[in-house]
Amino acid sequence: MTAWLLLVAPPLVPLAITAINLATWRPATTRAPPLRASALVPARNEEGGIAACVEALLREPFTEIIVCDDRSTDTTPEILAALAAREPRLRVLQGVPLPAGRVGKAHACHQLASAASGDLLVFVDADTILQPHALERVSAAVADADVVSFLPLQQTGSAGEGLVVPLLHLTYTSWLPLRLVRALSDPRILAANGQIMAVRREAYARFGGYGSVASEVVDDMAFCRAAKRAGLRVAFVDGACIATCRMYRSGREAWEGFSKNLYEGIGASAGALALTLALYATCFLLPWFALPFAPIPAAVGVLANLTQRVLLAVRFRHAAWVVPAHPVGVLALLALAVNSWRWSRSGTIRWRGRIYAARGARGGA
Repeated sequence: MTAWLLLVAPPLVPLAITAINLATWRPATTRAPPLRASALVPARNEEGGIAACVEALLREPFTEIIVCDDRSTDTTPEILAALAAREPRLRVLQGVPLPAGRVGKAHACHQLASAASGDLLVFVDADTILQPHALERVSAAVADADVVSFLPLQQTGSAGEGLVVPLLHLTYTSWLPLRLVRALSDPRILAANGQIMAVRREAYARFGGYGSVASEVVDDMAFCRAAKRAGLRVAFVDGACIATCRMYRSGREAWEGFSKNLYEGIGASAGALALTLALYATCFLLPWFALPFAPIPAAVGVLANLTQRVLLAVRFRHAAWVVPAHPVGVLALLALAVNSWRWSRSGTIRWRGRIYAARGARGGA
């Protein structure tokens, strides 16, 4: 009986919550007349994707598209200058130097919001490509909330990306019925994704927007948490019909990106890290390692893991090979979490040619 409780019950809990989410957290297909919106893109060293991002934005009826070139050292400035020369709706801001204690993306988004004139501010990462009618779908989603973050359809190329990026969906769907993000005002009940974030201008002003989270590496969670604390309605929406995103371009980028975010994403707490490691190991690894010792209950636990990964792969279009590679991916995630803790504690968080100090030294809350 003890083996059944240890090896079967833990995997069944995230499977059940994922099943609830897949049934109730539906893609944002509803369309509404587009609002008067500003598309705002922070960009630092984005030469590989900035043209595709901006061209997709220009196909949508945004009032304006503003890109903040955050002191790029590659050919991003030249690409943006060529686009702006032929597109009157596109404006390029030259980012001011990063002040001490600030983080690049939040600082760039703060500058973008200050320059925007739209009634709706739509922040779009430079690796994100909007699909046709995206603004109509975003406009429909914000009819029921003040701040909405969207999860685009995630794309991968290398094996390293394919191994760890799908774990985003495993994490998002395993522990929280996602409709509760909008239903409950508690700032602890939260999930967010900063690849696309839409906020009404008056709501942005109420809580200070990106200026209030300028020291945060995991700016999307901090942004939405601050909005909830100000009494605003926050929603997290499946944006697979709105945009695609290839967030990393190699296994190495995926390692650095997850290492940047993971520890601070769980609150920069050693206790939270220990709990996360124990939770993932118990739910997603223990049944696999227990197969030689308790084959029947362990096999049921493994089947629960595989069922969950199949459901996620079908819904979010993961490559088929990531399903049997599940334990390898989870082991990689745990290694990333430990490395993220190491980077954060030592003040060596690296991203886009910058190194960020430990969270306390930046003034993170």
